[in-house]
Amino acid sequence: MTEQQPAPNPYGTPTTSGPEAIRPYQGLLNRFVRTLLRVPVLSGQVGKSLLVLTVVGRKSGKEYNIPLAYTRHEGNLLIGTAMHPWARNIRKDVPVQVSTGGPRFTADAEVISDSETVVTLAEAIARDNRQWAKFAGITRDADGTPNRADAYQSWQQGTVIIRLTPH
Repeated sequence: MTEQQPAPNPYGTPTTSGPEAIRPYQGLLNRFVRTLLRVPVLSGQVGKSLLVLTVVGRKSGKEYNIPLAYTRHEGNLLIGTAMHPWARNIRKDVPVQVSTGGPRFTADAEVISDSETVVTLAEAIARDNRQWAKFAGITRDADGTPNRADAYQSWQQGTVIIRLTPH
């Protein structure tokens, strides 16, 4: 059997090798961020770019609290991430809990994986969040415009977008 070659990038040659690998200390960092989002004075500042998403396991019923970077876009909150096992617990018609440093609120969640929408929304996130863009392997021009070929490559390597619609 021969190895399949990925489809060519319709937007040209990417400028990076793609998203960065998850760091070995990510679990420790996640615990630290969750703590910061509970501290009254700090939570307002940290919550401007980070949230804690609470999803419930499909089979286990266990709660997972995942700190994530987000961007506000057209009345929604957007999260760019790889399709981690916890993301498979996001299901249509099952609301999630979200905290941006204040009280939790309920939101409908949708995992978006089609190339066109992921590329468009990844560009919106990359415009707003330089750190996320770097992590996702998306460079930006001098005027802040994200590189579309990089965003497509990020999708090819497993990036999905989670769109949260607050109730």
